[in-house]
Amino acid sequence: MHLQTTQAWIAAGLTALIGLITYLKCRGQGRGVEGGNKEFFLAGGGLNWLFIAGSITITNLSTDQLVGMNGNQMALLAWWELSGVVGLSILAWVFLPIYYKNNCTTVTELLEKKYKNVGIRSTIGTIFLVGNVFIYQPITLYTGALMMKSMFGLQIPIMTLALVFAVAGSLYAIFGGLRAVAITDTFSGILLLGMCMLVVFLSLKAIGFDFSGIPHERLTMIGGNNSPLPWHVLLTGMIFIQMFYWSTNQTITQRAMAAPNLKEAQKGVVAATIVRLLIVPPMVVIPGIVSYKLFGHLGDAAYGKIVWHVLPNWMSGIFAAAIASAVLAHFASVLNSSAALYVCDIHEKYVQPNPNVPRLSMLVSIAFVVVSLVLVPIYDGADSIINLVQKLNGLTSMPVLSVFIVGLLFRNVDPRAAIAGLIFGVALYAVFSFAWTPLHYIHMMFITLWTTVAFSLSLNRWVFGKRAEFILPRKPAAA
Repeated sequence: MHLQTTQAWIAAGLTALIGLITYLKCRGQGRGVEGGNKEFFLAGGGLNWLFIAGSITITNLSTDQLVGMNGNQMALLAWWELSGVVGLSILAWVFLPIYYKNNCTTVTELLEKKYKNVGIRSTIGTIFLVGNVFIYQPITLYTGALMMKSMFGLQIPIMTLALVFAVAGSLYAIFGGLRAVAITDTFSGILLLGMCMLVVFLSLKAIGFDFSGIPHERLTMIGGNNSPLPWHVLLTGMIFIQMFYWSTNQTITQRAMAAPNLKEAQKGVVAATIVRLLIVPPMVVIPGIVSYKLFGHLGDAAYGKIVWHVLPNWMSGIFAAAIASAVLAHFASVLNSSAALYVCDIHEKYVQPNPNVPRLSMLVSIAFVVVSLVLVPIYDGADSIINLVQKLNGLTSMPVLSVFIVGLLFRNVDPRAAIAGLIFGVALYAVFSFAWTPLHYIHMMFITLWTTVAFSLSLNRWVFGKRAEFILPRKPAAA
């Protein structure tokens, strides 16, 4: 009991220290009343490359990744991170120049300018918002609580731990805006990456760096047809999943759009890409594989179990602080982007053009937090959090990406055709998910994407009487 108390004080102290550093860095900075939504949601364009890289990294890498990917207990899942290098590269060299040229606050603002229609912006913004509030935020709270519970063997209910994370994480997003979120992300990320790499080393040391006795299918990087990631999906849907996630996801791109200029933003994304390539993959698979060798199949409890097993007792508090601060930062990141989507894409367009951004953001953030907490029990007990997230994403990710592709590659497209295509794509993937799945779901995402693009262009031509004109990708200014 005395040891657990000491660990708790260490964790609380380090978490509070990160909070203090964030406060000192943000003190005296504007909060959006005078600067509008760009001050509150894009930090006034004041993030340098280091904070962009740190915020992108921790926004993606939180307990849902550590718990979910290690919960599969196989090396194959590292492809999700390795293929992310492609997605980040597309963000840096394809999408960011377009976002900066169009002076966007949200990714959906680009759609409004390309289609010259506010309805398509609010439609996609609402879809992103629903995904954040109903999927990402509750899963972050659940996996963070599960991590703490399994690592320390706590008897505290999941909902109690989730409530603590929700309240503390929302304070960053509500009172500091993106600037506070990005700073917290970066310092939390440094602590988390360091501790997680230590867990990787200690895990390997625990088995004497000997992987014998572990089934081949858990060590191979070439997935068979019956594996979670068959090798051939890397050539089809995986590429476009990464494009959607890194280049059109408000939570990710919002950080990259908060730099003083395009060059600084690209530096930050490149730095995040290097971290994604060299550091993250072993963190999300090796502890899970070692846990399988030592304890057998544990599912999403594997990571907490191995951490508890390999870390010296005196370091458990430090690791708990790393996890806690990462959960807080990740939750604050998603919450801040949710508020941005509501304020910029819905409220300012349909309710009040010039609201008090901090106050409105606070009110909607509180509502989003309550909804997320109510949904936490739904995810409790899922067989695999990471696989569940990817399948849920499939319902909207490819249809939404089709709207971006059509808008960026073609001119003279009626926005009604794109929205109809979006609805068609969601319905099509729902059929593939729940009624008829002839191929792996990632292949079906690829088929959904291009079928939806073709449907939108056909509708544009034959129903709305407009002939879409192809624009060469290297000349986005002509759109």
